[in-house]
Amino acid sequence: MPSSRLKSGQCLCCGRFAALTFHHLIPKKLHRRAFYRKNFDKEALNKGVNVCRLCHDGIHDLYDEMQLAKQFSTPEALLADEALQRHFAWVAKKK
Repeated sequence: MPSSRLKSGQCLCCGRFAALTFHHLIPKKLHRRAFYRKNFDKEALNKGVNVCRLCHDGIHDLYDEMQLAKQFSTPEALLADEALQRHFAWVAKKK
């Protein structure tokens, strides 16, 4: 799982080569909540994946921060979700 931030490369979600953004698997907005501070160390909270902007926007459009933190805190969970798979397949067809 990539944890460093890349400026460009292959998107984990759609497979396109593009400029990449860093998606926190546990959204930063939740890092200050007691549950996450208590149950995750700083390294775990800062884990993420490099994805293109279209995939990143789709992830956040489909699910709110709490859903992302609880249900999609691994790359495998993101890639296994049916709604996200449809979005990633749509993005993969884009230039």
